[in-house]
Amino acid sequence: MRQNARCGFARQLRREMTDAEQLLWFHLRNRALAGMKFRRQCPVGPFVADFLCAEAGLIVEVDGSQHGAGVDAARTRFLARRGYRVLRFWNHDVLVRTTQVLEAICEALPHSGRN
Repeated sequence: MRQNARCGFARQLRREMTDAEQLLWFHLRNRALAGMKFRRQCPVGPFVADFLCAEAGLIVEVDGSQHGAGVDAARTRFLARRGYRVLRFWNHDVLVRTTQVLEAICEALPHSGRN
């Protein structure tokens, strides 16, 4: 996918966030989690990351039933080769176990004791 097409696709994804993505974004936006800046639906190479914290090299993916394990594994390998750590959570977990998801993200961030 070309850069312009990826940017347009990312904009579309930002407009059409799932309920789980909206809930997680509420907790990540405006440096709300550990003072770290997250961007949503951010192009990274040929992919669009759900949430990216560039300063921590962390990508958070929120997956629904449409995700396939093989595709996700290849995507994670690609991102890891570029220095990113990828955390994946199911939509259901974000919606039902929000606190645990936020704790796992916070633990993956540098200086994870800050909040």
